[in-house]
Parts: sequence; structure tokens; C-alpha cells
Amino acid sequence: MMAFLLAAAIFTRPMERVESMDPAKSQAMYTAQAISLVYEAPLSIDYTARPYKLAPGYCELPEISSDGLTYTFKVREGRSAHDMVSSLERIADKNLVSPNGWMVQDIKSVRARDDLTVEIKLKRKVHYFPWLMAMPSAGVVGKDLFGTGPYRLKYWRRNHEMVFERRHPAEGLFDVVRYCVIDDASTRWLMFLKGEIDILGNISRDNWDAVVKSDGTLNEDLSRRGIRLLSGDTLDVLYIGFNMDDPVVGTNKKLRQALNAAFDYPTWKKFYNGSITLSDGPLPYGVEGKIKEPFAYSWNLDKAKRLMCEAGYAGGVDPKTSRRLVLTLSLGRATQEGREAGELLASFYEKIGIKLELKFMTWEAFLRSVNEGRVQMYQLGWVGDYPDAQNFLQLFYSKNARPGPNRTNYSSPAFDRAYEAALSADSSEKRNAYWIECQRILREDCPWVFTHCNKSFSLVNRRVENYVPSAFPYGNEAHFRLGGFSSQNHR
Repeated sequence: MMAFLLAAAIFTRPMERVESMDPAKSQAMYTAQAISLVYEAPLSIDYTARPYKLAPGYCELPEISSDGLTYTFKVREGRSAHDMVSSLERIADKNLVSPNGWMVQDIKSVRARDDLTVEIKLKRKVHYFPWLMAMPSAGVVGKDLFGTGPYRLKYWRRNHEMVFERRHPAEGLFDVVRYCVIDDASTRWLMFLKGEIDILGNISRDNWDAVVKSDGTLNEDLSRRGIRLLSGDTLDVLYIGFNMDDPVVGTNKKLRQALNAAFDYPTWKKFYNGSITLSDGPLPYGVEGKIKEPFAYSWNLDKAKRLMCEAGYAGGVDPKTSRRLVLTLSLGRATQEGREAGELLASFYEKIGIKLELKFMTWEAFLRSVNEGRVQMYQLGWVGDYPDAQNFLQLFYSKNARPGPNRTNYSSPAFDRAYEAALSADSSEKRNAYWIECQRILREDCPWVFTHCNKSFSLVNRRVENYVPSAFPYGNEAHFRLGGFSSQNHR
């Protein structure tokens, strides 16, 4: 292994733990990044196009029937239509219990018309269906777990390191992509400065002032070393979810509204060095159909206290025990920053009399507990799979309840009606009107505490070229070039 690594052009980046290399079982963004190196989805997302647009992947762009119900995919050379069919059928297999089953719920049938043609018929017209076919979870797995992505998995030491080898080496491109699990932010920073890591996707709070000047530009010392700072908007929404089956938070809308109103966003933003933006609902900025009305339960401590009284917990006292109301927040990473953020949240709710207990878990145990409904409150985020309001609002559709993406088990007939009306709308204007109605319902019911949206800040070492920030970072390492090589695509 060492000789192999020394002889190769290696791109190294820190990465969170990957739970599975099975596309049908993938849930986390980090897992999707690893999977996309090995398995191609039927379609891909153009690496440099803004606004984002679809591009060929395992298949060419599909032909769509006039009624929007039949998609015909031509498989690209060296690939099998039958493998694509079996991969989509695995996601739909109820015995597998794939968390991505929602992706194929509108497929009526999928078949290989011949070795190079796949025909998919839908139950109803779905305006965003092509985007589903670009998701890493739709990655095509061949016989013996064979993939057709740009890399193959060479080595995997779980919770420590993954090494991917390029299938077809090419001059100027990285032969090897290496993912390393490095929990300590200081260690990641020192490794980056020594050139042992090529990209640092998250700048820690402790290092922020040493990296970014007050005007948002890079520190001169780092700039002189050839390091670049690149930033961009994301399609991330971060939140605290309520288990709507919980007898305390799930049944008391006023309590959930109070917890939103007590969330001190200005202090939260300061904690993150101003590197986040306000979230006032389930949609990030830049997504068509986002509501523009003020959020009634944004930070307002006096309102939060009044809502606590209306919820039956005046001064934070639980009338059943005559003691302070205790709520439990489950978190999936026990990092230093995660602990400090949890303690800050607890301080927000201390001001309305609530004792917030923090329960730290391993990432795998955390996801399992959330998916099985064994939490009261949990902190999580959703990274947009595609730039459409539906991708975010589906998280509240009752038919997507656990183990689907509706992890809160939120259920509202009024929301479902508006959501379904949006899906069947015959124009974007009508669809957006229904999306806004969905958001009005959610912002009143508050199944989440809407905390923030991320902004991306990446530090890139000088030897990495052709890096473009993207809300869809899946398999993008295949585009990176090793500094010193020229190409007509060089950026």
C-alpha cells in the first residue's frame, strides 16, 4: 500500500465517517461523496454550470414522452442497462428498507428494452424526476459490486482512511483520492499547512480569525503561500428537529414556537464567526418559491416567554412535576465545537426556564436512533439533492415518514394537500404559490427550530487546480488537476 501511494499523484482531504458504500443505503453527504467516486448515477450535474444543470452520467440525457410519463435512457458505452434496472429495483425493494425509497416511489415500471436502453414509466408527471436520477443514491452497481465511476475503492480502514484509485489514469489528473478521518480541528489545520491535506472544506472557529480578514479576504501570509480561499452559497439547511410522536414536544405547538422564538440567532451567528446565514423556514436562499414574509417566531425573548405560558410551562415549570421542564437534544458528533454549540443552545433555553440536556452519540447510533424515533429532539441538516423546493418540503410530507426523509414524522392534512397540489401544478407560477402555502403551514407548526443555512468556505493548496465550489460535491475530485499541467479546461 505504501509503495502504491508513493508512486501516485495523490489528492488528500479530510472526511467524516462513511457508513456504507452501498448507494441504496447511503444517507449522509459524506457517504454520497465516496460513493460517487465509484458508482455513476444515471445522470450527473454539470461541474461548472451555474445555474446548475443536468449532464450525462451512466446514461445520456433521456428522451421524455409528450405526457411526461415515460423516460427513455440510452446507456453509455461499456455499461449495462440491466445493471441500472436492478440497481433501481434494489432501492424500491421493501425487504431492503432503503432510506432512499422515496426516490423511486413515483416509478410505475422500469425495464431494459435491450442491453443499452432503459425505459422508466412514472405513475404521474414529476417535474423534478430527472434530478432524482443524478443523485448518488441512484448509483448503478454492477455484478460483483462493480462500478463505472472514475475511481475504484483500493483500501478502506473503517473510521480511519479510504483510498480510491483512478480507473483510467491520465496525465495531469490525480491518480489517487485519499479520504482521512481527522476528528481534531487543530490537527486538520496543521496537516493542511504542511501540505498533507489539499483542501480544507471547513474552517474551524478557532482558526477563523487567523485565516479570514474582517473584509472576508484571505490572510496575506496564507495568500503568499499560494493558498486560495473560495466561498459560495450552499443548499444546506440546518435545524433542530422535534420528534412529533413525542408526548411533550410533538403535541405542543406553542412549546415548539417558544423554542424557535428563544433561539438567539445573532449570538449563534457570532459563534460561527459570521459564516452562516439566517434560516427562517425549510428552504435555503436561492431556491425558487421561497417565502419572503417575515417569520413570526424569529428570535424574540419576550414572545418566547409568553408562548411558554400559553404552552402550559410558565417560567419553564412543568406543572406535572412542579420542577423545570427538561428536554433532551441528541447530537451525532462529540467534537469540541459540537459540545460548545450544544452548550450555547442550552444557554438560550435556560433563559425561558428550560433545562436542555445534551446526549452525544456516535454518528451511526445517532442516525439509527433518529430513524427509529428514539429521540425527543435532534440536531441535523439537510443538504439539497437538487435545486427545487420539493426536495426540501418533502421532508414534511406524511407519506415520507420514517424511515423516509420525514424524520420528525410530521403529519398535516393541510400541508399534504398543498404539497400534492404543487406536484400536479401545470406551471411554475402555480407550483410556487402552493410551495409558499406549504411554508406558511410549516412556519406556524414549527416541526423544526430553524437555525441557519451554511455558507461554504474552502481553503485550497496551490497544487490543486480546477477546483470549483459546488453545492453538489459528489465525485468532483475527478475534475481536479495537479498543478503544473496545462489543459484547455484549466481554470
